[in-house]
Amino acid sequence: MASGVRQAGQGTNGAGGLALGPVDTPHDTVWWDPLADVRDPDWPAVDVFMSGTVFLDIVFTGLSDPPSPGTEVWAAGMASCPGGIANLAIAASRLGLRTSLTAGFGDDVYADFCWQTLAEQERVDLSRSRQFGQWHSPVTVSMSVQRDRSMVTHGHDIPISADELIGTPPRSRAVITSIGEGAADRLLPAWATRARRDGALIFADAGWDPTGAWDPAVLATLSGCDAFMPNAVEAMSYTRTDNPRAALRTLADRVPLAVVTCGGDGAMAIDGVTGEEAEVPALPVDALDPTGAGDVFGAALVLGTIAGWPLRHRLLFAGVSAALAVHEFGGSLAAPGWGDIGDWWRRLGARAAAGHQGAAELRSRYAFLDDLVPRTHVCGVRRAAATIARHSDLTRPT
Repeated sequence: MASGVRQAGQGTNGAGGLALGPVDTPHDTVWWDPLADVRDPDWPAVDVFMSGTVFLDIVFTGLSDPPSPGTEVWAAGMASCPGGIANLAIAASRLGLRTSLTAGFGDDVYADFCWQTLAEQERVDLSRSRQFGQWHSPVTVSMSVQRDRSMVTHGHDIPISADELIGTPPRSRAVITSIGEGAADRLLPAWATRARRDGALIFADAGWDPTGAWDPAVLATLSGCDAFMPNAVEAMSYTRTDNPRAALRTLADRVPLAVVTCGGDGAMAIDGVTGEEAEVPALPVDALDPTGAGDVFGAALVLGTIAGWPLRHRLLFAGVSAALAVHEFGGSLAAPGWGDIGDWWRRLGARAAAGHQGAAELRSRYAFLDDLVPRTHVCGVRRAAATIARHSDLTRPT
């Protein structure tokens, strides 16, 4: 087992969950650092760097029916949390990655809430982020109806380009970015290229193409990436193939690590660096809210890759992390941490010991977690719904 224990305030937050406002932790509280055994003196201060748009997500849950024109529908529950790129940043930080995010923030109370949730509660570095006056925060309202969701979004581009905002990226072990028609930059951003020259591994996901063109020329961008993590529809559309496995093999000719996620059918990958191939089933789960599941999967895959885990273990770990996220409402703040993963692992062990059908097989499949899950107590925060009102009178970030 990795000796990944740090005193509170010294490392990254390996905790799962959500607290309303800054986390108040005792002096002897520990955070879990899953990379403690592989860090060396030359390891950068940032594990993973990313940039994008932070939205305020307002989520209504428990709707029996969607609203129709001229009607009012009451929701059983409501949550508000940072969304957009914040989904990925929070997922990475909760898994113990030292996470740095560059984003634009407005000068409204929504921005205050998102900034303080990210920086104080979730321990995401925002030192390269900026606040813009007279620019309001992008907002998404999501309505969850019978495990499906509809969204309404409003927002504007930040006043400057991402390259101008970022400048020289911090030295990091990995960068996560998007390519494709749905990305902020259709091709690989210039700042990501600079980060790769400075030693970062580039993990790319695919932006959804609302035009349906899925221009295969986008794949030329993969020559500047170290990993590509599309879902099955995206992978097949870009490669003009008719099944995920064929799409994976086409992508593996273009990028060192190709990964295709297949939803309830699991995930498959080829790692040209290590020579490994793997295909794993999904973890059976009662999914409540799929928001952010892909971000959790991606963050977990990055962790496993820079930690040097076997490919099959990386896919299984990413899958269980994503499954724990969709089991909760709330987008970014449903992302699990090591406390949540450890709780699930111990519950599974208890069920297997009691002879519960299927638990023993799952215990065997995920046996590698015995060497990863912390056996000591790690700091945790509650996975629950946050509200903007608790932050409405706080000072704006500077």
